[in-house]
Amino acid sequence: MHNVVIGAHGAAAEDVLAVARGNARVELSAEALAGIAASREVVEALAAKPEPVYGVSTGFGALAVRHISPELRAQLQRSLVRSHAAGMGPRVEREVVRALMFLRLKTLASGRTGVRPVVPETMAALLNAGITPVVHEYGSLGCSGDLAPLSHCALVLMGEGEAEGPDGVVRPAAELLAEHGIEPVELREKEGLALINGTDGMLGMLVMAIDDLRRLFTAADVTAALSMEALLGTDKVLAPELHAIRPHPGQAASAENMRRVLAGSGLTGHHQDDAPRVQDAYSIRCAPQVAGAGRDTVTHAMTVADRELVSAVDNPVVLPDGRVESNGNFHGAPVAYVLDFLAIAAADLGSIAERRTDRLLDKSRSHGLPAFLADDPGVDSGLMIAQYTQAALVSENKRLAVPASVDSIPSSAMQEDHVSMGWSAARKLRQAVDNLARIVAIELMAASRAVELRVQGSEVLVAAPATQAVLRAAREAGVGGPGPDRFLSPDLAAAYEFVRDGGLVAAAESVTGPLA
Repeated sequence: MHNVVIGAHGAAAEDVLAVARGNARVELSAEALAGIAASREVVEALAAKPEPVYGVSTGFGALAVRHISPELRAQLQRSLVRSHAAGMGPRVEREVVRALMFLRLKTLASGRTGVRPVVPETMAALLNAGITPVVHEYGSLGCSGDLAPLSHCALVLMGEGEAEGPDGVVRPAAELLAEHGIEPVELREKEGLALINGTDGMLGMLVMAIDDLRRLFTAADVTAALSMEALLGTDKVLAPELHAIRPHPGQAASAENMRRVLAGSGLTGHHQDDAPRVQDAYSIRCAPQVAGAGRDTVTHAMTVADRELVSAVDNPVVLPDGRVESNGNFHGAPVAYVLDFLAIAAADLGSIAERRTDRLLDKSRSHGLPAFLADDPGVDSGLMIAQYTQAALVSENKRLAVPASVDSIPSSAMQEDHVSMGWSAARKLRQAVDNLARIVAIELMAASRAVELRVQGSEVLVAAPATQAVLRAAREAGVGGPGPDRFLSPDLAAAYEFVRDGGLVAAAESVTGPLA
């Protein structure tokens, strides 16, 4: 565990991951605290004037036409947070809430929101104490930011609502704050609005999805290589000069990964031996093109995420010259689009992996492998139903690939008449990424079993050294090999953990060195 120092100029993706997944402690830099104090002076000067300023001395949304007198402004901020903490449904994951809080803290630290230093200091104290507000699945339309999710966090800052303590037990927020010596914040002008008006939830989920997908694309290159090997395919299609003439960087990276995994294989190139074929099927031959397109999509999504990570998203904002201006930067469209784009890439990678699995199991297309890779086909069903499970996951990912961001529904008496649905895009992407890990795990199980069946009793057909390392590691991780039918669900669960936790890629890299 290490400290993440939050300055006035944004954060890096590595910081988000360290806090959300690694429980890193956070602290505000002296520069950030100075900027926060300076912008607060601007807000307090405006609050003292008779002219209405949105978010400082007015209501919100469709109610912004009302001027709020000074004695009601603290109540205004409290009422805003309480009324907007209107989420429903299951709790979202702890890492999502920690990412959301950290990213809101990042914007508060920018000096563009006009809050007092005590507000970000208290939010940092919550993160460091391991106090995680209860945030619900439903409530955000992804415009005016993730209002309901952020409001549930702001409520805990006030000492209200519920939160999970470091022991994992949900308790009243007031109890948890008192136990950790954290004084609840009494919100003043602008502060409630500044706490809830951001795209932090969807951005946090984007950053974590990119982190997961980068590992899964590498894992899928490994399983694709194993499938090519098990099907006696030709690795000539992986030659660098073929990919240089269509210079998509992701495609070249995937082809190079597969080529390195297959180095030294005695199985590839035997496509002319039994049932000769001139070319392998698309799911084998075009694996780098499909995975590479997904890799390039991830790169594009990271470009958007990097821009958002250095953004200050609030409305209104305090500009460097002291002006306080309303704006539309809270609209989640830039993030929502790439969240949906990634769901499409995840669905397609899963789709091509399932086609390779099906080919391994089909006696008429597997070039000599037993039906369903069964020990005694007819008596044993082998991996027949594992492919059913994989197909169900692929089908679900196709449904999850339907964009959320093409939808919009008006709210706030038509004041907020176009929204991004970015939170929904992020929620479905999380499910799609988890499904993809399971899809890749099932291909691993089929391809590894097929390779073992292929080399059994042969002195000529020898698997690549990297493949052999993967097989050893998979078996040690509880992923069973060929044999009579057995209770299969534990094997599938072990394969999923092996893929998700990086064991598959680590095993291959023990021979190949670092893969892209």
